Amino acid sequence: MSSFPPPAPGVTPTPPAAPYQRPKRRVVLLLAMVGTVAWVAGLAGAVLGGQVSDWLDRPPTRSSDEPIQVAAPRDEIERRVDVGQVVEYIAPSVVTVSADVEGGQSLGTGVIISSDGEILTNAHVVDSASEVRVRLAGESEPREVSVLAVDAGNDIALLRMSGDGFAAATFADPGSVRIGDEVVAVGFALGLEGDPSVTLGIVSALDRTIDTDGAYLDGLIQTDAAISSGNSGGPLLNAAGEVVGINTAVARDTAVTAATNVSFAIGVAEVLPVVDKLRAESDASDDSPREQGFVGVVLDDRRDGGQGAVVVEVQEGTPAEEFGIQVDDLIIAVDGVTTAGSTGLIATISDLESGDTTTLTIVRDGTEMELEVMLTIRPDS
Repeated sequence: MSSFPPPAPGVTPTPPAAPYQRPKRRVVLLLAMVGTVAWVAGLAGAVLGGQVSDWLDRPPTRSSDEPIQVAAPRDEIERRVDVGQVVEYIAPSVVTVSADVEGGQSLGTGVIISSDGEILTNAHVVDSASEVRVRLAGESEPREVSVLAVDAGNDIALLRMSGDGFAAATFADPGSVRIGDEVVAVGFALGLEGDPSVTLGIVSALDRTIDTDGAYLDGLIQTDAAISSGNSGGPLLNAAGEVVGINTAVARDTAVTAATNVSFAIGVAEVLPVVDKLRAESDASDDSPREQGFVGVVLDDRRDGGQGAVVVEVQEGTPAEEFGIQVDDLIIAVDGVTTAGSTGLIATISDLESGDTTTLTIVRDGTEMELEVMLTIRPDS
């Protein structure tokens, strides 16, 4: 039975309207618009997601807050090395370093020093690099790293990769390193494929100073453990697997000298304070490099077999002239520490900074005296 009332007499009923049907063309257009919006949204999401992923994977540009692991002082450490045990212990902390430089690629080794990705290597490995990568033990793919700070004067660079949970190396207590201790050098010598090369030697001497292409390095450990190209930046280790130095250079034959098994590593006593400086530099609001100290003298070594450096020239307008250093003065100590020769003196001054005041012990005409000199900026700093 219908629920509608009957039509009035004489009125023709109007049939109900047919259901409205949307034109097919408009339906297709609407679906196309919805699909386009969904596709654009999906594409934007993918791009944004990729950018977020890239941002999360990007290496940090600030230093780690973790303290460097340094072994506690001890009276004695095992002199003999179980090479296999030491290598197994340090392997997760050693990385290959490859840098894109003008004209090719620079290869070296690095040491992980914090669980959140800080790495130590030589400055000359990453010098003027456009991109730097590292590869960890057991991995086949390289990781991008940031160069946080570089100290060319001490040949040390601080890098960092993204991530966490890395195996950080432990540094030896500086006072535990002794002449005659067996040491192991670990690094990717010659860029050979596979695991790092391992060589065994002893600590041949301490506190050496050398000149490497204008960089005066001091506080070096001399060792007869073989070090080759590619070892640069790798660790020199004691019997406990602790880092006693960062491998950096090899003595080579010259026209007047012959060298055999004379290699050098930057000693832990020199490395630790430099790391602190590099961390501070990387976190500074400005990116200005450290201003190396400068006196303004030309030096020569003594020719009579004694220690110290002879002043052969005093440069005009420099602290040397201002504070009264004279030609033929013999500089025998800096801040009370005896200097062996000109190379050691230059390296010691370079470790100081512009504005520092240092005390030079001088012998002039047979009389010993002390001069306080305020350093200025090294011209090529």
